[in-house]
Amino acid sequence: MRILVYGYGNPGRQDDGLGVELVNQLEEWVTEKRLSGITFDNNYQLNIEDAELISNQDLVIFADASEEDIDDFCLSVVKGSGKLAFTTHSASPAYVVKLCQELFQKDPLVLLLHIKGYEWDFREGISTQAAGNLKAAFKYMTAILEQPETALTSLDKLKLC
Repeated sequence: MRILVYGYGNPGRQDDGLGVELVNQLEEWVTEKRLSGITFDNNYQLNIEDAELISNQDLVIFADASEEDIDDFCLSVVKGSGKLAFTTHSASPAYVVKLCQELFQKDPLVLLLHIKGYEWDFREGISTQAAGNLKAAFKYMTAILEQPETALTSLDKLKLC
């Protein structure tokens, strides 16, 4: 199984860097565990070029900070839809999936991991409260990455938003 975990956000805006930090921690953990088939990427934002990147995967997990009213973290299934954002330098997960389907005729399972954030000022470092959410999301994701078949076959067992 080919898995991509892709974190995005701006680490220079406090909790907006949650997705990137999660990817950094998971990549280190996967290396220590010597798990295969899992790749990682991160960026400030998603781009239309990411459609090609996800086209070669069975499971894609985007990770991003969330300002929404959630507890600590949750997952949502991303379906291909949406219109192009204001600029072609930024795209929503749904639009990247739509491009993947249209351009490459591929339809991997794509999940978005929402990690609750609280502080968005222009400075580095995750807030204390968000760090607890990051820790919980990390623990949850390690279980998913150890048994990814669960995500592919039993969506009802996932912590969905």
